Amino acid sequence: MEPLYKFTSGEAPVLVSVPHAGTHIPAKIASTMTPAALRVEDTDWFVDALYDVAPALGIGLLTATHSRYVVDLNRAPDDVSLYPGKSVTELVPTTTFAYQPIYAPGQIPDTDEIAERVALYWRPYHTALQSELNRLVAKHGTVVLWDGHSIRSVVPRFFDGVLTDMNFGTAKGQAANESLVAAVSGAANSNGGYGAVWDDRFIGGYITRTYGKPAARVHAIQLEMTWRTYMVEQAPYKLDPGRAAKARAYIAACLAAARDWARAQRAE
Repeated sequence: MEPLYKFTSGEAPVLVSVPHAGTHIPAKIASTMTPAALRVEDTDWFVDALYDVAPALGIGLLTATHSRYVVDLNRAPDDVSLYPGKSVTELVPTTTFAYQPIYAPGQIPDTDEIAERVALYWRPYHTALQSELNRLVAKHGTVVLWDGHSIRSVVPRFFDGVLTDMNFGTAKGQAANESLVAAVSGAANSNGGYGAVWDDRFIGGYITRTYGKPAARVHAIQLEMTWRTYMVEQAPYKLDPGRAAKARAYIAACLAAARDWARAQRAE
C-alpha cells in the first residue's frame, strides 16, 4: 500500500505542507475513472521537488502522495466552498480544471464513498499536520505553516488571462500578521525578479484558513506558483533545470525569512 504522505521532521519553527503534488490513485478508485482523470493533469507537478530545500534550512516537510482526485486535502471535510459563487472543484472532484469528467458514467462517488475517503485519505494527513504544529508550537511558541502549491499559468475556469508568477495568500490577513508578510515580501522582492501578489485571486485554501491562527501563535501562508516559473507547461511535463533552480532559490529565501521571523518572536 502506498504511504499516504512523506514526512521529514525539522526543528525550525516552520512547517511546509505540500498537499497536491501526489499522483497515486488506488487501483479500485482508478478503475472507476476516465482516461482524462488518470492523466492527473491538475497535479501540482514537482512541487515536492522544489521544496526539497526545506530540510537544509531545518524546516519540516509534509508531502501528500495521493492525487487530489482521490480526495482534496485542501478542501473542507464538509465540502463548503472556498470561493462561494465562483467555479471550484470539490472535496472529491468530479471534473478536471478543464471540465472533463473524472468518473465514468454511473461511477461518481456517493455520500458514503466520500465519507470513507475522508476517513482513509484526508484525515490522516490533517492529523499529522496538526500533531507536528502542536509539537513546534510547544517547542518555539510561534510557528509558520507554509502551504506549497502550483498551477498552470492559464486556467480559464478559475481566472481570466495569465496568472501572476507568485501568488501568496493569508486569508486576507486573517492567517498571518503584517510583520511576517513584510518579512517574506522583502525576501521575495530581493530574489528572482518574479511578479508577485498577495491575497489576490488565491487567498489560501482550507489549510491556510484553518490552521493559520495568529492568536494561537500559528501563522499560515500559501504560495501558489505558476508552472511557467519552473517547468514545461505542456505534457509530457518536466522540470526546466534553469527555471527550477531559480525557483528553489526563491522558495529557500522566503522560507528562511519566515523561519527567522518566527525565531524573532520568541526573543521578544
